[in-house]
Amino acid sequence: QVQLVESGGGLVQPGESLTLSCTLSGNIFSTYIMGWYRQPPGNQRELVATIQFTLATNYADSVRGRFTISRDNRRNTVYLQMNSLELRDTAVYYCLARNRYTNKDHWGQGTQVTVST
Repeated sequence: QVQLVESGGGLVQPGESLTLSCTLSGNIFSTYIMGWYRQPPGNQRELVATIQFTLATNYADSVRGRFTISRDNRRNTVYLQMNSLELRDTAVYYCLARNRYTNKDHWGQGTQVTVST
């Protein structure tokens, strides 16, 4: 049973930084493409960034240059470093693990990020 445990959300002011982390248990980490999605208030869930086992990355245009996704394959953990946070980054952030053989998705419980003055 794959489980994803997220941490690191919180309340920050515009321009500040936060780092989210997500640790996978219950299966082999290299099996999974890891990613972060977010759901702003009143909106649908949207892609933030993904990272392959090879460390190849993909970013949404809205976060490219401000956010950095990384993974530690020894610690089974994926990170999202968020810099220069803006009001529009306010959302619940979800960790995704996608099995690269079956395309089955597993989701974390979500962590709230609020950017406010």
